[in-house]
Amino acid sequence: MRIAFYNLILVTLLLLGCTSVSAAGTVLRMTDEYEVFFRQLVRDRDYPGAAFAIVSRDNILRIATEGHTTAARKQPIDEQTTFRLASVSKPFAAELVGMLVEDGKLNWNDPVSHYVPGFKINGDVSQIRIQHLLGQSTGLIPHAYDNLLEHGKSMDSIWKKMSDLPYICDPGKCYGYQNSVFSLVDPVVKKVTNQDYGTLVEQRIFKPLDMTTASVGYEAFVNNPNHAKPHARRKGKWKTVTVQPNYYRAAPAAGVNASILDMSKWVQAQLGRNPEVLPPELVENLSKPRVKTRRELYRKQWKTMLSAAHYGLGWRIYQLGDEELVYHGGWVSGFRADVAFSLRRNIGIVVLLNAESSGISELTTRFWQMALAP
Repeated sequence: MRIAFYNLILVTLLLLGCTSVSAAGTVLRMTDEYEVFFRQLVRDRDYPGAAFAIVSRDNILRIATEGHTTAARKQPIDEQTTFRLASVSKPFAAELVGMLVEDGKLNWNDPVSHYVPGFKINGDVSQIRIQHLLGQSTGLIPHAYDNLLEHGKSMDSIWKKMSDLPYICDPGKCYGYQNSVFSLVDPVVKKVTNQDYGTLVEQRIFKPLDMTTASVGYEAFVNNPNHAKPHARRKGKWKTVTVQPNYYRAAPAAGVNASILDMSKWVQAQLGRNPEVLPPELVENLSKPRVKTRRELYRKQWKTMLSAAHYGLGWRIYQLGDEELVYHGGWVSGFRADVAFSLRRNIGIVVLLNAESSGISELTTRFWQMALAP
């Protein structure tokens, strides 16, 4: 049975584009070795639960889950267990806006204030364009009023507070990571479609890609009986904590939930599997380097690998020598998520944790060290 399974995988990999049994076998060994590393690290760190998927355009090469939904270890994580994606929600927002641009509903260079008249800053607000929202280059101080978001303030009240903010650079000229500002995507989308943001993401992305357990919002997450609970480190042990609703208010920035199987399908779409949903030219446009993100070059685990780092539209773009990765990470109370793919290599990975740990960078970078090895 084991031999038959491996033969099936080898045939699949040959069909993928691996031009020899040797090349196909190399990919298979790499996924085997990575799974061993993944499971060992998760067990060594005693993470409550974790999942990963490795995909190509046409195939899910490997999915593995480890651990449980809570520290009580009663319900195992499976392929359908949903996790919070945190800031990995941002590429979904960029894709939705890109679809509306293709529909002729709006343009990347439209002023945000054209669609949200109540949005004001301490300066000429008309300079902030839709592309600046998605590109983290509004010219405003990074993380503007995210502290108010964390303290439960409504998005409307936070956006009104932004009238106090001056520019720290011209829009498009410097990088400043945002959540509250980024989420102006929500009223922009509502203005041009007369539909709720979450409903549109479901209609335009989740359903066409058969992401059956994916959702947007707090209620959808906690009402799903098969969801991973968040965990934080307390006195040397992982403790199950309460799901915090605050960042769900900023749905485009941090509101998406999905299982590892859902995310496998989504990353395959980035690689070109579903051009009728995500046209390759849209993916290429969103993943075009636009503004430098120098601090990324000093990230632990990544810093020995990166030669350049930029932000595109909803995506980070990492340069590893001659290789370009399209990447985003997510971190919200009790959860971590990483997604990265290489269009050139036709391969991508997703890692999900229900533990607030920087160890996710070890899991992601180890994969790319294996996948890009000569």
